[in-house]
Parts: sequence; structure tokens; C-alpha cells
Amino acid sequence: MLHSLDTEAALRRGLDALAEADPVVARMRAEAGTPPLRKRDPGFRGLAAIVVSQQLSTASAAAIRKRIEDRFPDFAPERLLAASDEDLRACGLSAPKIRTLRAVAEAAAGLPLEATAGLPAEEIHARLVAIKGVGPWTADIYLLFCLGHADAFPAGDLALQEAARIAYGLDTRPGPKELLAIAERWRPWRGVAAKLLWAYYGVVKGRNGVPTTGASG
Repeated sequence: MLHSLDTEAALRRGLDALAEADPVVARMRAEAGTPPLRKRDPGFRGLAAIVVSQQLSTASAAAIRKRIEDRFPDFAPERLLAASDEDLRACGLSAPKIRTLRAVAEAAAGLPLEATAGLPAEEIHARLVAIKGVGPWTADIYLLFCLGHADAFPAGDLALQEAARIAYGLDTRPGPKELLAIAERWRPWRGVAAKLLWAYYGVVKGRNGVPTTGASG
């Protein structure tokens, strides 16, 4: 059964189901509480924000997004494609992120991302990773935060891997394949488990465990 993760009620429903099935999840929930829903707008702006944020601290990503919004209030694909590299660098964007954002803008100009929302998650994921510079982590984050797919799971995220290591008392941090194997027990709420793992990571590390430390792409 597919679930939509677009309300606080859905988030709590998923947490209840996970905690009932997995005592480790129940313990993480007791320590970290209910994680925030954190929704992003679907479409180009949402995907662009994810690209900007990846591998940056929360504060750095927010500062860059603010500069982009100030300089480009109508941040549509066509607007980005018309912007110069100098304008984009002035916002704090690196050369690789400029290239990725241009590729995303070209793809979105040809097929608006909003038009993909009703497709199966696997097809959306495949279309996104076909864009140069967009990797599985970025695609999974988009599915989870922009489209509300409750079972989307960015296994390449380093914070999720470390949180799972601590929660399950593992000797080493699981890689993406190992984390996916662990996450099988969380279907069809793997996205909810990811949100809880980020919150738990924030608690145990003493800082905000938001998804900005993911694997490249």
C-alpha cells in the first residue's frame, strides 16, 4: 500500500506503525520526539533548492538560497538559463552546482517537473537521475520532501548511515546497500524512518540533523 507523506497526521501514523514493528525505532522516537515534516514546493524551485543545499551546512544553504531569491525573485527555469555564470557565482554557487542547476533548468523547461508528480516513484527517480549532475540522493530527497512519497529513502545520506550505526549498535557505519537492507523492515514508511533518523542524529550529535550532509548528487 502506498502512503502519502503530506500532513503531520500522516507522519505520526507512520511513526506509530514503525514504532510498533521495530523497538529500536520506538527508542529513537522516545529520544528524538516527532521530527518535523519539512515540505518543499514541488517542481523546479524545490529541486533547485535541494541541489543548492546538498553537502552544505543549514546556515550556508539558507544564505545562498536567500541571495538567489533576492537576485532572481522569479526563479523559473528560463530565468536561470538566461542568467550569467557571474550572476550565479555572486549568489555563492559553485561551478558544479551551476552546471547541475542549468541541466535541471533545461530538463524542467522541456518537461515541467510538476507534470511528473502523478508518475510512479521509480519512474520519477529514473527521470531525475538521467539529468546530468542529479544523483540518487537528490532524487530521493525530492521524492520525499517535495512529492511526499512516504517510502522514499536516501540510503546514500551520511547522517542516516551514522544514525543507524548508533541506533543499532553497529561496529561500522553501513553503506548504502547495507542501510537499504536494514530499511527493508520499515517499508512502506521508509521516508518517515529517514526523518526520524535525521532527528535522532541531531540529538546524539548535538546539532540539527537536517538532510544537508548527503552523498554527492
